[in-house]
Amino acid sequence: MTAHALSQLHESQGQSLWLDNLSRELLDDDGLPRLIRDYGIRGVTSNPSIFKKSIVGSDYYTEDIAACKREYGGQIESVYEHLVVSDIQRACDLLRPIWDESHGEDGWVSWEESPGIAHNAQASVRAAHHLRQLADRPNLLIKVPGTVEGIEAFEQLIGEGVSVNVTLLFSLDQVKRVFAAYRRGLAALEANGGRISDVRAVASLFMSRVDTLVDKQLEAIGGERAEALKGRAALALGGMAYKHFREVFKNDDFERFEQRGARPQYLLWASTGTKNPAYSDLLYVENLIAPQTINTLPNQTLEAFADHGKIASTLKPRFEEDREVWAELADVGIDMDGAVRDQLLDEGIEQFQAAFDELLEAIEQS
Repeated sequence: MTAHALSQLHESQGQSLWLDNLSRELLDDDGLPRLIRDYGIRGVTSNPSIFKKSIVGSDYYTEDIAACKREYGGQIESVYEHLVVSDIQRACDLLRPIWDESHGEDGWVSWEESPGIAHNAQASVRAAHHLRQLADRPNLLIKVPGTVEGIEAFEQLIGEGVSVNVTLLFSLDQVKRVFAAYRRGLAALEANGGRISDVRAVASLFMSRVDTLVDKQLEAIGGERAEALKGRAALALGGMAYKHFREVFKNDDFERFEQRGARPQYLLWASTGTKNPAYSDLLYVENLIAPQTINTLPNQTLEAFADHGKIASTLKPRFEEDREVWAELADVGIDMDGAVRDQLLDEGIEQFQAAFDELLEAIEQS
C-alpha cells in the first residue's frame, strides 16, 4: 500500500488517522505538513511523554527556553506552557483547513493537562479553561484523564462548551461512564443556552498497554485456555466499546441531539504501537478499522501501515468473537473492569507524571 492509498482511509472506511506525536522538528522540517498532505493525517495528539521526548536535548527549543525563563523566572510550569503553546498553535493552524472542511469532525490538536491534577475535578476544569485561553484556537482538545474526578470534570467542561479528549481509558466500564457523562454534559450545555454544535469530544481507549498487562496475568494463570487468550484482550475491549458506542449514539434518542448539531463522541484508539515483538506491528491498526473511529499512530506505526498495511472494515464483523473473548477472560479470572483498569490507570498517571517532572527539571537546568 502506498501513502496515497493510506490517505484514502477516511473516505473509504470513515476512520480518521491522527498523529500521536508533536515536536518543533516536525513543524520546522515539513514533517507534519507532509504527513497531512501525503498520509491523510487529520489530527494530532500529544502528552507529557511526547513533549519530554521532543524537547529534552533538542536544539529546536534552546532559544525559546532561555527567553521564557527570562520572562517567567522560577515559574517553570509557566515556562513549559509558553514553550509548547507555539507548537500547539502551529499544529492547530496547519489542521484548521481540515477542521473547517469537516465541520469539526477532524482537524483537532490535543493538549494534556498536568498529570498532578488527575484526581482533582475543579482543578482540572480550571486548567482546561487556562490552556484553552492560552492556545486561543477553536480546534484545540483538552486532554482530561478518565479518573472518577476527570470524568466529573469532563461532564462539567462539555456543559461549559469546552471540547475534550478523555484519555487513559482502559476498560469498558470507563467508556460507559464517559459516554454517559458526555450525554449529560450536552444536555446541560443546551439547557444553559449553549450551542451543542460547537463542542466535540473523543474517548481515548489504550490498546497495547492492556495486552501487556493481561498477557502477564494470563501467563501466571497458565493452561491452554489462558494461553489462547494472549494478545486478544485489547481487541476484544475495542470491539465491546465500539458496540456500546453504536448502542449509545445510533438510536432515535441521540438522533434528536444530532438534529441540533451534536456529534457522537468518537472512540480514539490510542497506544497503538505494538509492544510485543511476537505480535504484528499493525495489530492495533488493521483490526480496529470502523466508521466514526479515530486511530492515533506514532510515526513508526504510521510508516508501517503505509508500507504493508491492509485497509478493510474489520471491527463490526468481529462482534461475536469479541464477546466470546470477553466472557472467556472473565471466566479464567481476568478482572478487566476492576483490577486491570485500576492498575493501568494508576500506572498511566504515574508515567505521565514522571515524564512531566523530568521535563520540568530539564527545562529548569538548561
